Amino acid sequence: MNNVIATMDLTKRFKEHTVVDGLDLLVPQGTVYGFLGPNGSGKSTTMKMLLGLTRPTKGEIELFGRPLTPVSRAEILPSIGSMIEEPPGYGHLTGAENMRIVGDMLGLVDRQIERALATVRLTEHKDKLVRNYSLGMKQRLGIAMALARDPSLLVLDEPTNGLDPAGIEEIRTLLIELAGQGITVMVSSHLLDEIDKMASVLGILANGRMIFQGTRERLFNQSIPDLIIETSAPDVALGHVEGATVVPEGIRLSGIERDAAAHLVKRLATADVPIYGVRRAQQSLEDVFMDLTGRGGLL
Repeated sequence: MNNVIATMDLTKRFKEHTVVDGLDLLVPQGTVYGFLGPNGSGKSTTMKMLLGLTRPTKGEIELFGRPLTPVSRAEILPSIGSMIEEPPGYGHLTGAENMRIVGDMLGLVDRQIERALATVRLTEHKDKLVRNYSLGMKQRLGIAMALARDPSLLVLDEPTNGLDPAGIEEIRTLLIELAGQGITVMVSSHLLDEIDKMASVLGILANGRMIFQGTRERLFNQSIPDLIIETSAPDVALGHVEGATVVPEGIRLSGIERDAAAHLVKRLATADVPIYGVRRAQQSLEDVFMDLTGRGGLL
């Protein structure tokens, strides 16, 4: 699969502080790429470097197979739409008027503006003042501005931030539809459950370093789910097992691989601990994320 974004040893330092550290990023064409990491992990800084908004300290960036340089920047960036941090828009103007400003700046025709508004389902609200928009409508307007130039790549930083469940679902559905149309979408979010529902490829940062990159299936295969041993005598079981905690079903242990689990069950059975079942706990993306990042902070 072709990679729309590729970085090699991408690094950004501010004085003595390294925000992004040797990042090798690969974003495949036509996917929704979920970009995750705790606060301060370097997600926003990475996105700004990809968009040419801040220069790397070292490393290389390739977009659409071409190196991003001061010379190539003007040719490459028109193929990228973005929304970083707050959604843009003047509150005293209508949605349509805001879009016309974008169109004039980018040299777009009316058809492109109308299509972008229709894509984010804002056509019927285009003549309302933006200050009267809901937060979800403002986010969709920001995405419409990013889509107006018909980009091949969309880079979005927290596009569902502050939205209610209905607004989140709207944005999720929209991004999945855009990927289905061949637009590559790179999206960061602190809502792990939403990323889990929309992204086909994940990248996880911690302390500026990439600690995982790949499909959801590969991520979950890398993780070891907790082991739950169902017993009516958890206190007795604790005497034979280190690091276990009592749960309603019996005891629960973390980081126990298959062979170790088999030996543990045999040891408990030999000690006459009644065992009614042994199973792995169901894992969410949040569980795996917290394990990978050492429970070192929130998104």
